[in-house]
Amino acid sequence: MTNRSPLHGIQGFGLGLRSEHYAALSQALPPGRRPDWLEIISENYMVPGGPPLRHLDRLRRDYPMVMHGVSLSIGSSDPLNRGYLRELKTLADRIEPGWVSDHLCWTGVDHQQLHDLLPMPYTEAALQHLLPRVAEVQDALQRPFLLENVSSYVRFAGDEMSEGEFVAELMRRSGCGLLLDVNNVYVSACNHGFDAWDYIARLPAAQVLQIHLAGHEQHGDLRVDTHDQPVCEEVWQLYRQTIVHLGARPTMIERDDQIPPLDVLLDELDHARQCSAQALAVQQEAA
Repeated sequence: MTNRSPLHGIQGFGLGLRSEHYAALSQALPPGRRPDWLEIISENYMVPGGPPLRHLDRLRRDYPMVMHGVSLSIGSSDPLNRGYLRELKTLADRIEPGWVSDHLCWTGVDHQQLHDLLPMPYTEAALQHLLPRVAEVQDALQRPFLLENVSSYVRFAGDEMSEGEFVAELMRRSGCGLLLDVNNVYVSACNHGFDAWDYIARLPAAQVLQIHLAGHEQHGDLRVDTHDQPVCEEVWQLYRQTIVHLGARPTMIERDDQIPPLDVLLDELDHARQCSAQALAVQQEAA
């Protein structure tokens, strides 16, 4: 049984497109092994031309795609970068993605990029700050827009609610979609001592449109979201529980460092298919 989405045919199980796999993905793959779709890092292709766009255009003929950015900085106190939004829309118009996503965070202030995904304060004031900015992005792109929960290592002393409450409230008020990173929930839950399942159970199910799975590293009591390891068993368990609760969702594997051959990631993607099928069977039995 495959995951299904009403948006632009994105369904099933995908991979993050990385340059190391351009050649392998251009070859014919057995239907049961082939990713159903690919996710690109938007900034890698926001260029006027050259090899990256040539590879992208070729692969786009064979695979549905979604776009995932790292530079929007939607939570910053700086104005949104309209030049960046125009370039993002130009790329989206070129490849017609199922949706465009970025992170619920800030990455810089006073026009200085810190090159990290920094958490928001979980306050009513932060929600009020984000709502018009989400609307501005949606108006600029004119296509479905998702925000992803980030992993975190510190919290603000002035937080007024839990992260799960904050994310759920933002989704409800803004109408924005959620890219639920199950690994990020697990990492943050371990680092801050909250219940990962309680977080996910609070989310408005209809607005969870995509799921990320990735690996992380453990350094003593600290979990670090590195995307350089296979998905761990605890995250697989949380993913199964999430699918039992939400139903089928487009799901992908992220790997950004120590990138293995494509076959290794396809094996991991097969495991995601199996976990989802097991969870959907449990859901059906309980219905």
